[in-house]
Amino acid sequence: MQTTTRTMPAHKHVALVAHDSCKPELLKWVQENKEKLQRHFLYATGTTGRILSNETGLAIKSLISGPMGGDQQLGALISEKEIDIMIFFWDPLEAVPHDPDVKALLRIANVWNIPVAMNKSSADFLFASSLLEKEVDIQVPDYEKYLEDRV
Repeated sequence: MQTTTRTMPAHKHVALVAHDSCKPELLKWVQENKEKLQRHFLYATGTTGRILSNETGLAIKSLISGPMGGDQQLGALISEKEIDIMIFFWDPLEAVPHDPDVKALLRIANVWNIPVAMNKSSADFLFASSLLEKEVDIQVPDYEKYLEDRV
């Protein structure tokens, strides 16, 4: 597939997601990184968004709950180039009924080449990057060219 360049803004659109067993760990990470996070636009799936907003006071656009379609909502935002970074604390040892949605979300994040942190260590590394608060060019699928080739 051919690619094109997309410029991520200096003020990123950050998605925050956590499986139930990981919500306390994500909350702690958000509290530790509140100063950096408040300089960006935050999104979260339903329950996670409510918990984080209530506990931290951060402005977070909450989608619906992941199992109810929030993972798919978030995937749509990624494909529309509305999300720049995803922090997804997921539990690889816990089976979830919406596992196909989770896999689809991770797949679409990969397709659109956005940075994804899947645990505290990777989130710490991502948020320690000097690129976090700069405009950054990334390569994304050239959807217009894709359509031209198909039609």
